[in-house]
Amino acid sequence: MKPRPVIAIDGPAGAGKSTVARMVCQRTGLAMLDTGAMYRGIAWAAHRDKLDVADAGLMTRLANEVDLQFQGIPARLVVDGVDVGDEIRTLEIGQDASRLSEHSGVRQALVAQQQRIIEAGGFVLEGRDVTTVVAPKAELKIFLTASVEERGRRRWEESKARGVTDTLPMVIKDVISRDYRDYTRADSPLMLAEDAVIIESFGLTPEAVVDRIMELLLKRTSV
Repeated sequence: MKPRPVIAIDGPAGAGKSTVARMVCQRTGLAMLDTGAMYRGIAWAAHRDKLDVADAGLMTRLANEVDLQFQGIPARLVVDGVDVGDEIRTLEIGQDASRLSEHSGVRQALVAQQQRIIEAGGFVLEGRDVTTVVAPKAELKIFLTASVEERGRRRWEESKARGVTDTLPMVIKDVISRDYRDYTRADSPLMLAEDAVIIESFGLTPEAVVDRIMELLLKRTSV
């Protein structure tokens, strides 16, 4: 029996990776692994324990000690037995997750967990290094992107829907800051994998993006 595929969706903050990944899971029946949520989970735990996310040693130890699990459909992150839900989706947690993701020890700990999870196949994973570091042998690699303004607007709309009061300029500034950290960090910077397919999501509905991914998957897995 042919192993179930791994689909890796990479790209910058606010490109629509999470939404598209969830929809691809619904279409394919594959499980979802939200790698970004795992970094947010560590940031949430750091807030809980009142730890400094700038301290590489503390964050590395935390990443190796905290129990991260995904439960339910759609999958929700559970940190040390606590369903953190939308608590990890605030601007503050997102900023701290981006900061602690610069620590090599944290990245190594979480990448090792992620690779163990997807080893048997059957996953859609999204993040900012999944096509180059976490799943370089994925059957299909997508680099999903859009302009800074468009990505900021999307994040702002998502925040408003959750009742968060961040302003649009605040969110765009955060997207720019996270882009800089993602592209310039020493360990596993955001890069375009040579065999990734670039999809520009501006002007496309999530459904249209998923249709494109499904077409690509059919071609890759039917060979």
